[in-house]
Amino acid sequence: MKIPKPAYEILNRLNKSGYEAYLVGGCVRDGLTGRDSGDIDITTSALPRQVKAVFADCKVAQTGIKHGTVTVFWGDIPAEITTFRTESAYSDLRHPDSVIFTDKLSRDLSRRDFTMNALCADKNGEITDLFGGEADIKNRVIKCIGDPDERFSEDRLRILRAVRFAAVLGFEIEQKTADSLFRNREKLKSIAAERIYAELSKALCGDGIQKVLVDYADIFTRVIPELEPMRNFRQKNPHHIYDVYTHTAIAVQNTPPKPLLRLAALLHDVGKPSTFFTDESGVGHFYGHSAKGAEIAREIMKRLKTSNRDRDYVVNAVKYHDVQIEPTEKAVRKLIAKHGADFAKDLISLKRADNRRQNTRLYDRTEYYDRIDALIDGVIESRRCLSLKDLAVNGADLMRAGIPRGKKLGDILNILLADVIEGNLPNEKSRLVKKATEIYNEG
Repeated sequence: MKIPKPAYEILNRLNKSGYEAYLVGGCVRDGLTGRDSGDIDITTSALPRQVKAVFADCKVAQTGIKHGTVTVFWGDIPAEITTFRTESAYSDLRHPDSVIFTDKLSRDLSRRDFTMNALCADKNGEITDLFGGEADIKNRVIKCIGDPDERFSEDRLRILRAVRFAAVLGFEIEQKTADSLFRNREKLKSIAAERIYAELSKALCGDGIQKVLVDYADIFTRVIPELEPMRNFRQKNPHHIYDVYTHTAIAVQNTPPKPLLRLAALLHDVGKPSTFFTDESGVGHFYGHSAKGAEIAREIMKRLKTSNRDRDYVVNAVKYHDVQIEPTEKAVRKLIAKHGADFAKDLISLKRADNRRQNTRLYDRTEYYDRIDALIDGVIESRRCLSLKDLAVNGADLMRAGIPRGKKLGDILNILLADVIEGNLPNEKSRLVKKATEIYNEG
């Protein structure tokens, strides 16, 4: 494989200092699949103190020193350099209790998770492949090194990593490895929420996520149990030709690959099973499923320990995904004023994906969403007043006009903004001050 120049220079310096050194893991895998990982991960026979001595003229960070890893900055480019090592037991089911440095490359590679991640390359691009990783990459297969049960028992996050790689790379998981995934799926419950969220976010953005969500539903429902009632849930409605879970998987695939947007797509119909009823004709309905879904999504996001910003985005996307938006400039201005332009665009993308996975022969709204998208773009380009910062007046202006600081002043500013967005009042300072004074005097 072709070795990037910075990686070559780092490997060459280690070699000239008398140490073995190889690119390893994901950067080699991605190099062989034509992907740009952007990472430089190196394994070497040099001990951490020896690595620091070799790169004494560089900035070095002791990022994982107890596990034998230091980060060397080659100019502005970080490279993680780790000493050949073996590992002890994993008492916390995530990290080894201790590491033992070794001078054998083979012992270092044998501790890794999947064959495709146990490849290494020297500075000249010559590959060392002890476990058939190159063939597995060529055949687009994800396979554990050795006994899959042992690999997943050592580090339970590997279960999600396997699924994530399948989604991102479009590879199949080898049958023995897949069987072990399902056999060990209950172990996912012991993984830290933050790690689950990170892996889930990456998996959802994979090009192959639809197939993976369907094939490995038993894995995803252990991570988010609220998805389980959606499986095989028939909607009994002419607008819907899939069960709720399959519809969801297809909708996720059809949203732009942005982590929060795809997570919102995953959860957009999570409220359907609990709001389902059939009318006298036997047709299924889900009145209030968006509001119920937003409640459920909020609890899921809390459990995943996401940031408030991420949680609010997903909850609002679920809450408003089924709201009808008039294809008028006035309605679009109000949407942007309430949620921001980026969210408005994402919401339309989510609604498009939701509609495309319905019975579009009866209910195709593509033209409708095209019109709204165009209106959003037009409002953004026209730089219309959409938030308080866009108003021609601010709190100081109103205080100079005799309105005292306090809640009433804030309320008046919001009334002015609403009037400007509605088109009832021009965004002109004199007119806004006059209107504010009238509102204040009216009590």
